Amino acid sequence: MKRQKTIFLTVLLTVFAVLTMQAQPASPVKVKYELTSVTEKGATLQFRATIDAGWHMYSTQVVEYGPTPCTFTAETLKGCRLDGPLGAVGQPVKKFEDLFGAEVYYFEKSAVFEQKVLFDGGPYTLEGFLQYGACNDQMCTPPTSVEVKMTGEASAPQSEKEGVKEEEKAEVNEENGEDAVAASDSVAQNEAQSADFASADLWQPVVEELRAFEGQASAASSSLGEGNWWMRLFLLGFLGGLIALVTPCVWPIIPMTVSFFLKRSGDKKKGIRDAWIYGLSIVVIYVTLGLLVTAIFGASALNSLATNAVFNIFFFLLLVVFAASFFGAFELTLPSRWSNAVDSKAEKTGGLLGIFLMAFTLTLVSFSCTGPIIGFLLVEVATDGGSILAPTIGMLGFAIALALPFTLFAMFPSWLKQMPRSGGWMNTVKVVLGFVELAFALKFLSVADLAYGWHILDREVFLSLWIVLALLLGLYLLRVFHFPHDDPEEDGGRVGVVRFFLAMISLAFAVYMLPGLWGAPLKAISAFAPPMKTQDFNLMPDAEVRPAFTDYEEGMTYARKVGKPVMIDFTGYGCVNCRKMEAAVWTDERVARTMQTDYVLIQLYIDDKTSLPEPYLITESDGTERKLRTVGDKWSYLQSHKFGANAQPFYVLLDPSGHPLTASRAYDEDVQGYLNFLTAGLNAYHHGKNQ
Repeated sequence: MKRQKTIFLTVLLTVFAVLTMQAQPASPVKVKYELTSVTEKGATLQFRATIDAGWHMYSTQVVEYGPTPCTFTAETLKGCRLDGPLGAVGQPVKKFEDLFGAEVYYFEKSAVFEQKVLFDGGPYTLEGFLQYGACNDQMCTPPTSVEVKMTGEASAPQSEKEGVKEEEKAEVNEENGEDAVAASDSVAQNEAQSADFASADLWQPVVEELRAFEGQASAASSSLGEGNWWMRLFLLGFLGGLIALVTPCVWPIIPMTVSFFLKRSGDKKKGIRDAWIYGLSIVVIYVTLGLLVTAIFGASALNSLATNAVFNIFFFLLLVVFAASFFGAFELTLPSRWSNAVDSKAEKTGGLLGIFLMAFTLTLVSFSCTGPIIGFLLVEVATDGGSILAPTIGMLGFAIALALPFTLFAMFPSWLKQMPRSGGWMNTVKVVLGFVELAFALKFLSVADLAYGWHILDREVFLSLWIVLALLLGLYLLRVFHFPHDDPEEDGGRVGVVRFFLAMISLAFAVYMLPGLWGAPLKAISAFAPPMKTQDFNLMPDAEVRPAFTDYEEGMTYARKVGKPVMIDFTGYGCVNCRKMEAAVWTDERVARTMQTDYVLIQLYIDDKTSLPEPYLITESDGTERKLRTVGDKWSYLQSHKFGANAQPFYVLLDPSGHPLTASRAYDEDVQGYLNFLTAGLNAYHHGKNQ
C-alpha cells in the first residue's frame, strides 16, 4: 500500500509539474556552446550553462521515474561522428528528492557538459540539440532544447555563440556600409523559411486588419453569449461538486461536521455562523486552486495543454489508475500524516483559523474521491473556456456545490434525520464513476492517437469500447455481476427503482451509439468521438463536410486559380469544441452547402505530429528562436504569426491573396450566426472584385 501511495503521489505531482512547465516565460538556464580542443581528428563540443539563483539543472544520470537528464541528440552528422555519450565536467550534487523518490544529480549556479566528436576529414556538418531539465523548490521547466548547428573544416575551430551556430564571415557590404555578420543568421533563417513557406506574401501578418473588422463587430457580439459561457463553466463545476458530495469520502462527513459545530457552540446561531464560515472556507480553498492554475498558465498554455499528445497519454493512464481504484483494485489516499497534522493544528487553533484548517482537513481526507473529479474538471474547464479565468469559474461552482450542504444542514438541522445514511449505495456511486472515467480516458488516448496517426483508436473502435462500457455499466446496475468490494446481498440482492432507471439509461445509451458503427453522426457524443474521417465503414459519406485541402499553400494556390475566397479552419485532433462545431453547425444543410460550394475549405491541424521533410528555424516577434519540426508546428506558427491567435477552433475567411474578408470566428454553436459569417465574407469578396 505504501508503494501504491508513493506511485500515486509521484503521478499526481508530475501532472502538476507538467502543467507548470507549460507556463514558464523564460528559461532559468542559459546555455552557450563552442568547439574546443579542435584537431584534424576530432574536437570537444562544450556546453556551458549559467543557472539562475534558486534553480538547479539536472546532470546526465538517468533516474527511473526521475527528472529530465541532460542529453545530446545528433540529427545530422556529415563528415563527423559522436565519440561516446555526453558527459558532465565536475561532480554534481547528489540528493534524495521526495518528489521523485530517488537520488538525483544536479548542478547549481553553473554547469559544463562535453560531447566528444570525431572528424572523418574535410568539411563537416553537425546538427542536433541539447535537452535538459531544471527545477526549483516550487516548479520545473519543461524538457528544454538548445539547437546546435556547426559547419566547417576538420581543423577549423568554431567561435562561441548562443543559440544556433553557423559559420560567420566578417564581410563588409561596401554599398551600404553595414556589417553583414550581424545579419547573417537572420538572412539564413529567412532563406530557409522562404524555401519551406513557398509564397512569403501569404504569411504576412494581418493581425491589424482582423482587429479592425473585429472592432466593428465586437459591440454586437461580445455581450451575446458571454453570460452563457460563464454559466456553462460554472454549471460544469457545480455538477462536479454534486457528484463529489455523494462519494464515500464526503457524504459521511456532512452530519458529523454539522453536529460538531452545533454541539461545540452550545448556541444555534453561533453554530450556524461557524458552519457558514466552514462552507466559505471550502469555497476559498478550491477557488484558490483555480486561481493558482490561472496564474501559472495563461490562455496559450492551457490551449497547448489541451492538444499536447504526451499530456493526453499521461492523463489517460492517470484516469485508468483512478478507475481501477474506484473498482476496488486498491485504495488511493494521501499520506495520513498530512491530514492528521492539519487536524491536530485545527484542534489547537481556535476562531476563524481553526475552522479554516478543519475545511482544509476535509479537502485532504476526501482527496481520493474528489481528486479525479477535480483533475478532470480543471483540464476540461481550462481547455473549454478559452480564458485564463475559466479554471477559477469552474472551481467556484465545484466549491459551492461541495460547501452548500454543510451550511444548509446547519441552518436546518432537522433535515439531517431525512438524510440518506451511508451504505453500499455510495460504493455503487464510485463504481459508476469508474466506468465514466474509463470512457473519458479513451477520449484522451484518442487525442494522442489522432495526433501521431497511430490509427489504433479510429471512430468505430472508439465507439465499440464506449458501447461495451455502457453495456457493462447497465449490467452492473442490474446486479448481473459485482466487484470484490460490493455486497451482493445488499437490499436482499434486489434491484431498486433508481438503479433500474440508471441501468435503463446506460443500456439505451449503448443502443443509441450502435448506428455510429455504420456512420451515423451521433451528435450527442461528437465532441468526444474521433472525427468521421477515421471511420473505415461509412454508409453516409455525404453527411460530412470535408476540407478541399489540408495544406495552406496548396489551398491558396488553388483558390487563386479558380477565383474563390478561402475559409481556413484551425483545428486540432484534441479539440473538443472543434468536434462540437462540426456536429452542431457544419451539419446544417445551408452551412455545409456554402462552405463546400462557395469557398475553398482548408483545414489545418495544429497538433499534427507528422514530421516536416526537414526542421526549420524561425524567429518569433519577441526575438526568441523556435524550431518547427512537425506539420502541426508549422500551422500553429501560421496561426499565431499571421493572425495573432492561438485557440481552436479558429475560422478566418480570406481572399486568394491572404487578406481577411471579415472578422474571424471562434467557438459558437449559433448556426444562423455562422451562416451570417460566411455570407458576410462572400459579400466582401464579390464587392472587392467589382471595384
